[in-house]
Amino acid sequence: KSVSDEKKQMVASVEKQLEEARELLEQMELEVREIPPQSRGMYSSRMRSYKQEMGKLEADFKRSRIAYSDEVRNELLGDDGNSSENQRAHLLDNTERLERSSRRLEAGYQIAVETEQIGQEMLENLSHDREKIQRARERV
Repeated sequence: KSVSDEKKQMVASVEKQLEEARELLEQMELEVREIPPQSRGMYSSRMRSYKQEMGKLEADFKRSRIAYSDEVRNELLGDDGNSSENQRAHLLDNTERLERSSRRLEAGYQIAVETEQIGQEMLENLSHDREKIQRARERV
């Protein structure tokens, strides 16, 4: 049981680290968007390679997790259960797709909120500028 508990802790630790890495990549991507256009290309290509590497790591981890869970199930049940293995892999794929879509939606929402804030600031600046121009006209 201690080996099983140890493996569960390792899996949880890796999942947590992968989630942190995903969040860091999202933050880095937002930062890259704010970089001046002339140097943005280099950073964008780095981000693509980081994302590809992250995808590979997640796929490797998923395969390892499936293999481990199948190994444990086979030990408990004593059968091969290929169809349930395929179903489990399919469910994990779908779950992962949903998680990625959720992260994309959250990132899109965050960008929309930031855009709205910037627009509001611009409107306030324009309003102040208008007031200044009107005061200057009145003085003239």
